Amino acid sequence: MLRIGFLGPEGTFTQRAALIYTSNNPAELVGLPSIRETLLAVQHGELDLAVIPLENSLEGSVNVVLDILAWEVDLLIIDELILPISQTLMVTPGARWQDITEVFTHPQSAGQCRLFLEKQLPKAELYLKNSNAEGAQQAKKSGITAGAIGPEQAAEIFGLEVVLRDIQDKDNNFTKFVVVGKKSVHSSAGQNKTSIVFTTEHKPGSLSCILDILSLWDINLSKIESRPSRGKFGQYIFFIDIEGHMTNPDVRDALTMVKRKTTFYKFLGSYPKADID
Repeated sequence: MLRIGFLGPEGTFTQRAALIYTSNNPAELVGLPSIRETLLAVQHGELDLAVIPLENSLEGSVNVVLDILAWEVDLLIIDELILPISQTLMVTPGARWQDITEVFTHPQSAGQCRLFLEKQLPKAELYLKNSNAEGAQQAKKSGITAGAIGPEQAAEIFGLEVVLRDIQDKDNNFTKFVVVGKKSVHSSAGQNKTSIVFTTEHKPGSLSCILDILSLWDINLSKIESRPSRGKFGQYIFFIDIEGHMTNPDVRDALTMVKRKTTFYKFLGSYPKADID
């Protein structure tokens, strides 16, 4: 049986994604306290796969995931899931949410509920935790003056009461989760996408050259994002998603040319494209 890690403990959105991913393929799910520990456990062979959050429709990419995939591990994205996210406010049973002076949550959830926190709880101190489950645990320990933001199932697990639902800034709130492992496991059938990360020479036209290659092979670029290169200030690495599978001749030939024009290149996987539920 596969051992699949997720950002734990129980009661996180990532656990929900992992449960959905394994609904038709039973596996042992293992909750770990941080994204880095989860990914490193796969890298070291302690887990077969990991389910991790990659991008939110309100807050954008989870930068720590991008950085770890680029620099710290040699893992491939093998699948993705896109889930609607409803953020809830939880308190100790019987407490009034208007009296909260502390809020515990994950940074992504805090960002998704920024307007709510500013307007409804402007005096509450915000404490960012490694996971929403950890935030719920801490709120439970802190008593009636504390609240937590996260998935509703965390309230059930940690003995809190949901007092407000859908407190995110926009209703159209989705998070993309990816499944990562050491080997690709899917065929090229169906709708697929391919992800890479690279750097170019620091001179005019370098990035444009990469985009021109994709255009020449008639390959659709669905996402491009930059992150600091961890080298000289002002230099960046680029993450891109393109439509198509690496086994497609056009994709393969285009990326061969892209690799030749880069100073650093890393293939992050070809995998099925998820639909929004």
